[in-house]
Amino acid sequence: MSQPENTTTQATALTNHDRKPIHIPGSIQPHGILLALSTQLEIVQISNNTQVYLCKAPEDLLGQPLSYLLEPQPVEIVKQCLVKKVGSANAFKVLINTLYGEIYFDAIAHRTEEAVILELEPTDSEFEVSFLNFHSFASEAIAKMQRTSNLGEFLHLVAQEVQKIIGFDRVMVYQFDESEAGSVVAEVKREDLSPYLGLHYPATDIPAQARELYTRCFLRFLPDLTAEPVKLVPTENPTTHQHLDLSYCLLRSFDWCCAEYHQNMGVKALLVISLIQEQKLWGLISCHHQTPKYISYEVRKMCEFLGQIVSSELAHKISSSEWDYKVKLKSLQSEFLESISQADNFIDALIKPEIRLLDFVSASGAAVCLDNEINLVGTTPNIDEVRALIEWADTQVTDNLFSTDSLPKLYPEALIFKDTASGLLLLRISKVRRYYILWFRPEVIQTVHWAGNPQESIKAEEDGSYTLSPRKSFEQWQETVRLTSLPWKGCELESAIALSNAIVGIVLSKADELAKINLELERSNQELASFAYAASHDLKEPLRGIYNFSTVLLEDYAQVLDDDGIECLQTVVSLSVRMETLINALLRLSQLGQAHLREQATDLNELLNQVIDVFRASRQDSGLVDIRIPRPLPTIQCDRVLVNEVFSNLLGNAFKYNDKAEQWVEIGYLDEGLGTRGQGDKGTRGQGEYPIPNSQFPIPNSQSPIFYIRDNGIGIPQHHLETIFRLFKRLHSQEKYGGGAGAGLAIVKKIVELHNGQIWVESTLGVGSIFYFTLE
Repeated sequence: MSQPENTTTQATALTNHDRKPIHIPGSIQPHGILLALSTQLEIVQISNNTQVYLCKAPEDLLGQPLSYLLEPQPVEIVKQCLVKKVGSANAFKVLINTLYGEIYFDAIAHRTEEAVILELEPTDSEFEVSFLNFHSFASEAIAKMQRTSNLGEFLHLVAQEVQKIIGFDRVMVYQFDESEAGSVVAEVKREDLSPYLGLHYPATDIPAQARELYTRCFLRFLPDLTAEPVKLVPTENPTTHQHLDLSYCLLRSFDWCCAEYHQNMGVKALLVISLIQEQKLWGLISCHHQTPKYISYEVRKMCEFLGQIVSSELAHKISSSEWDYKVKLKSLQSEFLESISQADNFIDALIKPEIRLLDFVSASGAAVCLDNEINLVGTTPNIDEVRALIEWADTQVTDNLFSTDSLPKLYPEALIFKDTASGLLLLRISKVRRYYILWFRPEVIQTVHWAGNPQESIKAEEDGSYTLSPRKSFEQWQETVRLTSLPWKGCELESAIALSNAIVGIVLSKADELAKINLELERSNQELASFAYAASHDLKEPLRGIYNFSTVLLEDYAQVLDDDGIECLQTVVSLSVRMETLINALLRLSQLGQAHLREQATDLNELLNQVIDVFRASRQDSGLVDIRIPRPLPTIQCDRVLVNEVFSNLLGNAFKYNDKAEQWVEIGYLDEGLGTRGQGDKGTRGQGEYPIPNSQFPIPNSQSPIFYIRDNGIGIPQHHLETIFRLFKRLHSQEKYGGGAGAGLAIVKKIVELHNGQIWVESTLGVGSIFYFTLE
């Protein structure tokens, strides 16, 4: 069986379905009431089931003020929505007197473009769920998920915890791929149900309009898929003369196609929780029950909150699962780029030894094209086939980096060499000259297990058009996928870009367009630095708002909050301060990325005295500060302000990470050359003598002094000596050693590198550390 093509028929059917206005169905589900209110809070539309819940006909309520139905306090809560943005909601309990007696409702009011929509769901409870109950309900599940590092185990645990909360027959985690098709990656179910784990579903099962609603509304609940929808009265909003937009409504009725689709699976109740990653719909937690089942509003909000926690944890789990591979690529990348930069013959550096170029992106073959000269590495198409492929790329590929895991579908001539090049990663180094690197991957025949034949969702109409129709069968259906390689990963594309940046100056050193390319690279770097600065700067305004509003709540509304609520707000304030610290560090790094050195002759003794004076003034226990300078420091050419920052950061860290009763720091330098010392130096590593770097560390071959700052602090584990210079890298929790952003050493490293210098560290746990750096 061959892979079904994404034909015009499918595309047309899917497009037609996506045009269906599922956000304005003109009706709601029958387990609640909906009221559309004007800006004066007058009832202008209402669901046609008020007689059931309120013993009042819709015509008796239309045109009435909301106060006709509710007491002043809930009316005031609804009124607050008028000043909020579209989609913002207020939820509260409300008591309504009816001929049946007093009935409590969960009330949810949210802002629309026109005014306000109020939804009422009857409830048995008159009490709000306290934060303490909410926390105890969700905290154990969250703790379990955070302790799980493996992505597969994490998703399975998510399904287990959600099922434990709602008691549905089946809970699945459903992940979308790049084509918007999806697959079940985790499942917890009743024992007698058929498994769906590992099955794939076509994009047509969840059309684009539905996916878009899932990105705005994080939870969708359909307690009874057999229930008849309840119409709104009147059908159109009298203010806008259009159907009411129910995008954010919990009671919004469902499309018949959705109902039939799930009923064909034997499902009568449905709960769906969105999983958002980088502001895109990553997947869904889809919960099925074989009979109608109602879940209270509070439990649904807990599930929505749990979904948001899962979304935030996803990034960590995904990056953890990919981290080892990325580290391997980075290591290879560093070694490869260094060898290229030092090579006299660029071609030899690229293809000898050949395995390096292939491992760079995990390819089986590669072709290096410099004008008409083509060199092949590994398993590739022949020279003529590669030349023809490049001719095609010249006219069809506009980006500098292009990748596909199914080249024959885009370039039919590739069918003859599918065994070697079903996958292509193409790097264009120059737009003026024909400079390319192409990597190839062979065809990998795969078997995909679908939940039913995806072609059954396309139905031909009598007029010749095509529409989507719910499939009848969800039995496992196998599809053999051909003409496809393993997909290219994001980190592999990053490796290719890094290679491009590294070889531009080498390959094009004598080419006519070198000046243009350098200018383009410079502009790109400036734009990137400007973007980082602007993004970090703009983040501070909403963060300041979060901090200010949280402070106002603590100061003015503490009496209406319980202890848990106050503690949560205090945590928000604390985290806002922490976030501002991180943003300030990012801003500082962005500024350094655009900095121009103002070098001048600088007496480091004078500079260091200023640093020490400021340091002592900032410490109340300044009498205990022991700073040793064995001999005067030299005068050097440097940026005085930036080098002041280097000494300030290193000196501050030396005392910060020190738990000794008698703390000391020594600041000095080694004379020019590889660790030579002044006359009379003993050359040992004892206290007060000049410390010579160990031979296993990268001592620069420099004619400039090697400066050092030595302490008797807590020391650094050997396996962290290379990583401590990374941005936001902390070896301890925020509660230990005074917290901090973890950006100080990254800033120091950046400043040293701006001076064309190097920085490294030696350390012994429990004994102390020595930071060395040069300034060229």
